[in-house]
Amino acid sequence: MEDKPIWEPIQSSFIQHYYQLFDNDRTQLGTIYIDTSCLTWEGQQFQGKAPMVEKLFSLPFQKIQHSITAQDHQPMPDSCITSMVVGQLKADEDPIMGFHQMFLLKNISDAWGLHQ
Repeated sequence: MEDKPIWEPIQSSFIQHYYQLFDNDRTQLGTIYIDTSCLTWEGQQFQGKAPMVEKLFSLPFQKIQHSITAQDHQPMPDSCITSMVVGQLKADEDPIMGFHQMFLLKNISDAWGLHQ
């Protein structure tokens, strides 16, 4: 069996950690963002830990559960990994719906930070 490229387990572990935080305590997402992180949400742009966490925490649902159905990770120049995640989510009592999200993870001083 062929070994997976190094970026696969790094990004897969990150994706699992991200959605665990998102689903259980969105306020903790600030621990994985860096000051230059960016987020675009339905056309609105946010930059930096505090504005991003504030936006994610203010989303109008009490509970959410993500189910990942596919992930695709690719290495990029400048010590980055880009990922596309596809799945389903259930928020409060709403019907299950599909989602997709793209991440850009960057290695800075041997630590991985989310640029998103």
